[in-house]
Amino acid sequence: MVDDYLMNRVSDEDLRKAYSARFSMKMGEVLTGSQQVADHLQAMLAGRTRETVVVIFLDARNAFIGSEICFEGTVTQAVIFPREIVKVALLKNAASLILGHNHPSGQTRPSTDDQEITRKLKRACELVDIPLLDHVIVGDGYFSFADQNIL
Repeated sequence: MVDDYLMNRVSDEDLRKAYSARFSMKMGEVLTGSQQVADHLQAMLAGRTRETVVVIFLDARNAFIGSEICFEGTVTQAVIFPREIVKVALLKNAASLILGHNHPSGQTRPSTDDQEITRKLKRACELVDIPLLDHVIVGDGYFSFADQNIL
């Protein structure tokens, strides 16, 4: 009986892989909203104990080109360089992008630093005609700057 239980037990890693396969966006998939972005970020960042910054790159139809982890910080902060994000967006021929990161604490309320870097990145992106569509913070739930009309 115990052997049957152990043989059929699913590991945490197996669950993460299954979640990632289900909720990660696929190349060419058209973005439909912040919940889809949050699901993708949760799948990418599951189990991370440091703030990790992801950029999602989209084409002119808002179809998914790809996403990359761009920066990783400490348990309470990550340093973000808008110049590096813009450089990668240009190399990927992105028409727009979405910034996302996790808060390992679970709290999704944006910090003052989160708000400031969003403004800086938005300005940098505007200079090269690549709109920043949203900044999504994930933790226990998610927070979307666009949904809250503060982008």
